[in-house]
Amino acid sequence: MFKLRFRRRVRHGQKHVEDLGVQAEATLERHFFRRLANLGRVWRFIAAWVGLILILAACLLAQMEGLSSHYQTSQPVAGGTFTEGLVGTFTNANPLYATSSVDTTVSRLLFAGLFTYDDHNKLVGSLASSWDVNDVGTVYTVHLKPNLTWQDGKPLTADDVVFTYKAIQNPDAQSALAASWQGITAAKKNSYTVTFTLPNPLSSFPYNLTNGIIPAHVFARMPVTDWRSAAFNSTEPIGAGPFKWSALQVQTSGLDSRQILIALQPFDHYQGGKPKLTSFVVHTFNKEDEMLGSFRHHQLTAIGMQQPSDAILHDATVKQHNFLVSGATMAFFNVTTPILSDVQVRQALVQGVDTKAIIRELGYTTRAVREPLLVGQLGYDPKYAQAGFNPVAARALLDKAGWVLGSNGQRTKAGKPLQLMFFANNTSESQKVGRSLAKYWGALGVKLDVRFQSAQDFQATIDERNYDIALDSIAIGADPDVFVYWDSTQTDARSTHLNLSNYKSATADAALEAGRTRLDPGLRVIKYRPFLQAWQQDAPALGLYQPRYLYLTHQTIYGLNEHILNSSADRLNNVQDWMIRTAKVTNP
Repeated sequence: MFKLRFRRRVRHGQKHVEDLGVQAEATLERHFFRRLANLGRVWRFIAAWVGLILILAACLLAQMEGLSSHYQTSQPVAGGTFTEGLVGTFTNANPLYATSSVDTTVSRLLFAGLFTYDDHNKLVGSLASSWDVNDVGTVYTVHLKPNLTWQDGKPLTADDVVFTYKAIQNPDAQSALAASWQGITAAKKNSYTVTFTLPNPLSSFPYNLTNGIIPAHVFARMPVTDWRSAAFNSTEPIGAGPFKWSALQVQTSGLDSRQILIALQPFDHYQGGKPKLTSFVVHTFNKEDEMLGSFRHHQLTAIGMQQPSDAILHDATVKQHNFLVSGATMAFFNVTTPILSDVQVRQALVQGVDTKAIIRELGYTTRAVREPLLVGQLGYDPKYAQAGFNPVAARALLDKAGWVLGSNGQRTKAGKPLQLMFFANNTSESQKVGRSLAKYWGALGVKLDVRFQSAQDFQATIDERNYDIALDSIAIGADPDVFVYWDSTQTDARSTHLNLSNYKSATADAALEAGRTRLDPGLRVIKYRPFLQAWQQDAPALGLYQPRYLYLTHQTIYGLNEHILNSSADRLNNVQDWMIRTAKVTNP
């Protein structure tokens, strides 16, 4: 009985399942398979809506981009680390001792002077607000800006200014600036006023007030004999410049591969405004090729040099900034040597060189140097320019001087050849110019013994005046006072005397002295004329061109403008305004 009942239940369940299956098939047939034909129309409807949404989104984005470009522009903004590469080594940031390109760069970033130069090479106040001079030109009064501070928070006053210049004059301090400050008295009038009393009038004196000021409260308690070795100079400097000291790191991968990184931070209370950069790093290299390698790998923001390789100059990603230097590259004739003591020989050498062709071969734009003053400088007069290229006249002058041209193309006199020792710094530019001069003078029958030396050896040659002709550059500056380069008192073979031609002329001496002691610009022009005329006639040197300082970057440096430099460190005169970052900024 139980079995029959169980079987009936099983059959009933099976039938129920079969009924559910039939119902499911009917439902699928009615609601799915019969509607498959409408699927294409549904997908087309969905695709149309999706497409419309995408088009509307694209239009919205385009409109937003258009409005963004109208109301926003990409502009330079503050921030970023600026890393500058230089060849050399860091030894001393103290402005009393800094002389190398690396040291003067670090010193300029850390310290501020009473005056600096603007983009037009005009003297403007830095720590000073103004200056005036008495009627006879012997007392200069400088007024400081209010509320000046050192980077350690101490106030900067007239006491610091007076201390700095007395320190320069102190022989025990052994400052490189001492020669320019002999006989000058610096005195405090009040906390914001300093007077400088000169033994004689000197119209160019304000241009001597651009060196950095040092803090009296640091050095006053230190023996003068310890100043040169003080930690202040290399690891603990305190200045009033745009950047303050952060850290120094030495990297060494070999005896000849020592690199130094000097990290600086913005000085918030810099009188010219807090710098826009987050930090400034000076990275020094022993070798130029190591610096160029780091620059190519974008490890450096900028590098400074005189004449890099052609490969980097032809790199389209590199931006070149050519800063014309207010100096003169010349071939200086040592007039005390037997051959060059003859003015006719010197005149022949001047007329035997096509200086325009030499300038074209340099590969960059510069100005020709035709006289001891620069083009555009107070007192410059084109009618006193050196004689132009005239090889026929040059040969005639040598003939007249008794130098006979032999069949071998060499000139001789009394059995002695017309041969001159020529020295220059061992740079690619000096080599190029030196070879050109040898070619031009060789065409006249003059044999040139050309020697290129390292910077150290060449400086020793210059100091000892151990040359017939030296190719060198002199820094003239914004003021036309060239006394130190051409006055007879500057002819001694000492590093502090810069008359590289050993030129002596009573007429030139009197004119140079008269020109530098007159305050009236018009009168100075008149007083300099006899000097220019004597220089033109005596031909103590061959003027060539104004040198340049080349600054290479990978990106745009906002605020960095090409202008005339009086020294390579002048590129940093407005470093507080430099920016390297950009961002979208809403227009007002």
